[in-house]
Amino acid sequence: MTEAMHLPSIDSLLQLENSIPLLESFGHELVVDAFRQIEDEKRRSGKTGTAEQIIEESKNLLLDWTTPTLVPVINASGVILHTNLGRAPLSETTYQEMKNIAVSFNNLEYDLEIGKRGKRSVHAEQILTRLTGAESAYVVNNNAAAVLLVLTTLAQRKKVLVSRTQMVEIGGGFRIPDVMRQSGAKLVEIGTTNRLHLYDYENALQEPAAMVLCAHHSNFKIVGFTSEPSLEEICALAHRKGALVFHDLGSGALLDTAQYGLPHEPMVQESLKAGVDLVSFSGDKLLGGPQAGIILGKKELLDKITKHPLARALRPDKLCLAGISTTLFSYLTGKAEKEIPVWQMISLSTTIIHQRAKQWKEVLGCGDIIEGRSMIGGGSLPDESLPTTLLVFELNKPDKFLKILREQNPPIIARIENGCVLFDPRTILPHQESCFLEILKQVLSDWNS
Repeated sequence: MTEAMHLPSIDSLLQLENSIPLLESFGHELVVDAFRQIEDEKRRSGKTGTAEQIIEESKNLLLDWTTPTLVPVINASGVILHTNLGRAPLSETTYQEMKNIAVSFNNLEYDLEIGKRGKRSVHAEQILTRLTGAESAYVVNNNAAAVLLVLTTLAQRKKVLVSRTQMVEIGGGFRIPDVMRQSGAKLVEIGTTNRLHLYDYENALQEPAAMVLCAHHSNFKIVGFTSEPSLEEICALAHRKGALVFHDLGSGALLDTAQYGLPHEPMVQESLKAGVDLVSFSGDKLLGGPQAGIILGKKELLDKITKHPLARALRPDKLCLAGISTTLFSYLTGKAEKEIPVWQMISLSTTIIHQRAKQWKEVLGCGDIIEGRSMIGGGSLPDESLPTTLLVFELNKPDKFLKILREQNPPIIARIENGCVLFDPRTILPHQESCFLEILKQVLSDWNS
């Protein structure tokens, strides 16, 4: 027998005192799997190892197997709605309500008044209709699902008009034409890439169509020689021709972004007032809640949508409904700006941001302070930004420095501009600030040593 085969048996490894913590933490079956994998690798490579070495290597393997891949990070990038970083962080009140529902039985589909089975859709419908003035409301698991459900229910094998100015693709490969095809609706393109006129709709509606779909431009702008008719004009014309109007709003702002020094983002209430039959939008963008798709509009249409078989496949769970309802309650009571992190960051004054950046520099004992811009992100207000103050470090190999920051616990996400590493106070949550400074101070110390 070769030396490589002189490895301790699995049974003997399990009896050793060093294995007890592993068994307590990971369980018998997983520990045995790790021991076997380590020993198999040694046999294939012709190596041997002591029991202590195998246990230590198995421990590292077990940690690799069981360490969560989804972890909290510190967003110092200055992008408020960072799609890759989970978009909107939840408010404390929303988190607490979701936690309350998560750890208890609840009346998700139980009518407490009559003591029989109920409908989960009621938990968000009342607050949505009161807040927006819509006749009815329905929540699904994301806005792409909302668009698919509306089109499948109301326009399958029927014509739907979409302007070429709105044939968008957003992050993750969500394309309007692809969703139309999946729903079974027949896409009718109108207008040109940069210009759309009311007569384009009128000409296309000479033949019967089920719907006009107006899609938010989301993450791009059309500038220069451009035109689009107003939503009111489109609705009036479509209704005269017997067609529905469905507005995919994307982000779904309930507050006016113009009051914070940003361009005006179309609001949910405005779409409904303009006369659209249905509007849909995301829960985890400018709304500031958990991932969800929200559909508002005419009750007769929502009744059809909620009864479609696809609605069950796309329905939200108890945590989503609890989170959306609590987030919406902040708007209903006029507390959104104070309670919802997205709006806290958007409304944060430049004076406070400057003070925080200055304090960071004092704590760290290094770095420069410059004026900069924070991005909105998340497919909202493309290319729009807010003034901010940045803490800047001019370092050799800035990419390597960012990699080190991403390896910390929790990871720190910053950005590079003009060869410098930038940190934006606007997007660092208050409860993460002390941890951020502690980690950054240690990383800078190691970097400069």
